[in-house]
Amino acid sequence: MEFQRLLGLVAAVHTPMHNDGAIDLEAIERQAEFMISRGISAVFVGGSTGESHSLSLDERLALADRWSHVRRGSPLRLVVHVGCNCLSDAKQLTEHAQAIGADAVSALSPSYFKPRSMELLIECCRQIANAGPQLPFYFYDIPVLTGVHFSMPEFLAKASESIPNLVGLKFTNPDLASYLRCLTLQEGRWDVPWGIDEHLLGAWATGAQGAVGSSYNFASPIYHRMIRALEAGDWEQARLEQLQSVQLIELLASYGYIAAAKATMEYLGVPVGPPRLPNGALGQESKRALYGQLESYRLV
Repeated sequence: MEFQRLLGLVAAVHTPMHNDGAIDLEAIERQAEFMISRGISAVFVGGSTGESHSLSLDERLALADRWSHVRRGSPLRLVVHVGCNCLSDAKQLTEHAQAIGADAVSALSPSYFKPRSMELLIECCRQIANAGPQLPFYFYDIPVLTGVHFSMPEFLAKASESIPNLVGLKFTNPDLASYLRCLTLQEGRWDVPWGIDEHLLGAWATGAQGAVGSSYNFASPIYHRMIRALEAGDWEQARLEQLQSVQLIELLASYGYIAAAKATMEYLGVPVGPPRLPNGALGQESKRALYGQLESYRLV
């Protein structure tokens, strides 16, 4: 199986919603146009930013299907997140992703009943990946949300024995030492896009060539400037750009990150609606305050 690595910035896109909480599939066309205009190489659909655990199986299928249609004929690549606590649902999402022509799938670990061993985690991934044998499969390591902590270099070495379409990891884990080991394991065989936006500078210095993140939806200019500065050897400017990203994410988190991130998309002319409970929405007064603070971040 041949695959293309996930290079550059991959936006973990929001799931657009109407005010009543229903998914707004029509908004996705504008999202896709915006991502292309901002130099985003691929979209990661139905992940944490996409509120996947607040969506039904049918909604996740419809979401992936709509993205597959709107990105046709464009350079935008499509990665579908298929992870969930029910493995049969995850397998159905994977089968569907293969049928609609997605470029890859990714899955995080079951997180309510957690796999108690590396072997059980690998078996979960094997069953999911096997449902779409022609699709590159990325394990999504995000222990801060799943509570599942295993060595990722060990995972890659062992899982490759039983998952032929495993190509790498979405590495949402601050352990740069482990990240370096994954990048260099088996002569650089694995594709390991970085997953923590606030640490992108450190990851890029370590050897990252791609990254999947939430703030790339609205703050890609900051990260493009940072990467250009690094390529030019201007470390001082690169650090300043990363600092701006950290400060922006801290600002959004002070309002409630998902709600504020979605409001930021509206600020940029790409409305994606409010989040779904249990995430709360921003009121109009909070939006006005946030918009005033966003003016200094050069997001436009």
